[in-house]
Amino acid sequence: MLAEEARTPIAGATDLYVSLNFGTLASRRFVDLWGIEELRGIDVRSDTLVMGALTTYTDIIRSPLVAERLPMLIDAARQVGGPQIQNRGTIAGNIANGSPAADSVPVFAAADAIVVLKSTNQERRIPITQFYTAYRASVMRADELIVAVEVPRVDGKQWFRKVGTRAAQAISKIVVAGVRSATPSFALGSVAPTVVRAYATERALAGGTPIDQAVRTLQREIAPIDDVRSTADYRGQVAQRLLQRFWTETS
Repeated sequence: MLAEEARTPIAGATDLYVSLNFGTLASRRFVDLWGIEELRGIDVRSDTLVMGALTTYTDIIRSPLVAERLPMLIDAARQVGGPQIQNRGTIAGNIANGSPAADSVPVFAAADAIVVLKSTNQERRIPITQFYTAYRASVMRADELIVAVEVPRVDGKQWFRKVGTRAAQAISKIVVAGVRSATPSFALGSVAPTVVRAYATERALAGGTPIDQAVRTLQREIAPIDDVRSTADYRGQVAQRLLQRFWTETS
């Protein structure tokens, strides 16, 4: 159906229905994926955590495999809306929506996750750090679906924090995820048009740079944005403090 005409895939609809209600969604033709059981399930294959596209946040929260392999994703899932949103929202929807404030995407970025795309005649595996091309834009073609997310084994201490206007059911002002290991990773959401991996900061930390100097590296590396939810200055200051907390709390 996607190959034959322009349609928008829809599953949990937690974002699309909001846009449709406010009249900001141009699409009027959809493909409902909710009943496709082949897109569900959480499994480990060849030491890789594989989550079907229709995996919900509730599925993540309840999964012993995710608890063992990627606990920071559970921390993120618990911050996504309330139970109703957690029951309907899917990881593929969160990724495909392309919001830089998406709570799960910094986790996937810090964990070097792979987005599996499939059309009628091709399957592609794209690192999530290469998936987005601009604000709400990605390399996914109109005839492709996200069918799964693959996460290799993550070694090291995992850490997640979300800062919003209230403790729950708020869109992120800034959201970060990190892994403390010999080669640390640190990813940030809501500081740019797309989720950012702080590669220069990671290299500084891996090389033994003191945290106060690594914080200055992060300050130079990111260029936070102003929008209706926060200011660039606030985001920059909070990002630096979160990096300090990440490094202190995982020591």
